[in-house]
Amino acid sequence: MTRLRLAALTVLGLCFAAPAAMAEQVIKSAVVRVERDVPLPISRLDLPIEDDGFAGARQATRDNSTTGQFLGQKYEMLEVDTTTTDLTATLDRLMAEGVTSIVSIAAADDLLTMADHLAEQPMLLLNASAEEDRLRNDACRANVLHIAPSRAMLADGLAQYLIWKRWSTWLLIHGSHPDDITKAESLRRAAKKFGAEIVEERVFEDTGGARRTDSGHVKVQKQIPVFTQRAEEHDVVIAVDENQVFGLYLPYRTWDARPVAGDAGLVARSWHPAFEGWGATQLQRRFEKKEGRRMTDLDYQVWVALRAIGEAATRAGTADPVALRDWMLSDEFEIAAFKGQKLNFRPWNNQLRQGVIMADEKLVVTVSPQEEFLHQVTRLDTLGFDRPESTCTF
Repeated sequence: MTRLRLAALTVLGLCFAAPAAMAEQVIKSAVVRVERDVPLPISRLDLPIEDDGFAGARQATRDNSTTGQFLGQKYEMLEVDTTTTDLTATLDRLMAEGVTSIVSIAAADDLLTMADHLAEQPMLLLNASAEEDRLRNDACRANVLHIAPSRAMLADGLAQYLIWKRWSTWLLIHGSHPDDITKAESLRRAAKKFGAEIVEERVFEDTGGARRTDSGHVKVQKQIPVFTQRAEEHDVVIAVDENQVFGLYLPYRTWDARPVAGDAGLVARSWHPAFEGWGATQLQRRFEKKEGRRMTDLDYQVWVALRAIGEAATRAGTADPVALRDWMLSDEFEIAAFKGQKLNFRPWNNQLRQGVIMADEKLVVTVSPQEEFLHQVTRLDTLGFDRPESTCTF
């Protein structure tokens, strides 16, 4: 081989080797869970899962890495527990460690603290847990992308199905905690929006005491029928019980033989371990094989958050958080999340459009939006605050 041919082959080899020698794009994310006191659930089957949300993050990182290895992109994920007191210091530490995306598992006020602290930073912030409507309206933040469905979306999804069933008269029973009161407002709004009538409201006062005892069912069996006695004629009982004080006691115990929905009976949610529609079985099986348990709503929401980052990085070809955020909020962005259609973000409040699953303990009953409810842009915008209804101003 002549020296000229050898030199030419050497140059050609360097050209082909150049992409492999390029710096690898590293997308480093953290899932930050802010600890808070949670009351003991009524059922021992609902005891808290230690890695709830984190397991979904691990699955998303595995899925992102499958594609990333072919594109020179590396996905790293940190699982972080912190407290309200240490929250800002935790965020500073993560930024110093090179984290560019944060998925929040936190209450509404803690999420707002995170958003304000990171407002001037090149950081992606995605809300995977807080459902409060105010976060999408008067208290919205431009740097927060909402993955968790809002309370209004969940209430609207439930209302659409109840109207489709012609169960249009509701007995609304809500708890006495502040979260119950604000959540009840979402149901009132949904009833008005879709033509249901709340014929009566009752408040179940939380008087404290033991939430679970070995003889508790005996006392409840006597209390609940009396509490629901002499209600106005209604088609369905709507339970609003954010703190699991009474809601799960309502089915089969009400004075009148009526179905229960809301926080008991038929529940509106973002995910369900029995959901198999639109290829969801694939995700369920992958998750169960690796994590050894069923996927929860929070696992799914964190999974969607990190997969959205992965999808944006793949399409935009960058690891820069500002560029990723711009892509995620653009018309070009979409993510397949086993909800029957591509999902994207609403530009007026940064909420991810998505369907809402209606299910009981064992099976999925339906998925809203229902076909009969039309919209000039997408039926997904019949759930939650549409653009004309929004009070969010970035």
